[in-house]
Amino acid sequence: MPPMPPVTQALLLINVAAFCIDYFLGPWFTRALALWPLGGGFLPWQVVSYSFLHGSITHLFFNMLGLWMFGSDLERLWGPKRFLQFYFASVLTAALTQLLFAALTGAIYPTVGASGGLFGLLLAFGMMFPNRMIMPLFPPIPMKAKYFVAIFGGLELLFGVTGTMQGVAHFAHLGGMLGGFLMIRYWQGRSPFGR
Repeated sequence: MPPMPPVTQALLLINVAAFCIDYFLGPWFTRALALWPLGGGFLPWQVVSYSFLHGSITHLFFNMLGLWMFGSDLERLWGPKRFLQFYFASVLTAALTQLLFAALTGAIYPTVGASGGLFGLLLAFGMMFPNRMIMPLFPPIPMKAKYFVAIFGGLELLFGVTGTMQGVAHFAHLGGMLGGFLMIRYWQGRSPFGR
């Protein structure tokens, strides 16, 4: 197994450190760094800081597993600088999507987690390595990356529209995918950005 590239490793360590700090410092840390709806405690830095917080050890574990699984190959492909740009484009777009969703629905709860960035990486992995085989944990059926991404994106849309799995920011996940897609289009000089 090749060594973990530096930015992926740094993001993983920062997320773990933030989880530990949050565990020991308690609610005021979450209050300051989680993404709160506009007018409900929102502060500008939260559009990035929320992505380093996690609600549980399970939440942290699966996000970091995905970061390692998909981020490592993408960072090796793109290099550290481009990988970091891509990751935070996904994080920011996920935050903006969640803020819009909260404004439209009147939601008052904060959002935490690296899932928006992770879903951007997932989309990019499916675009860059469409035929690579992936073995999901649930269900454990091998499938090509492009199908895995399509299924995950479809489920997020379904869950978001139907309100299934309350407490999960489905539209933030979709926003992360959108941000990743737009970043790749921008790099390619394609619509909506032109050359």
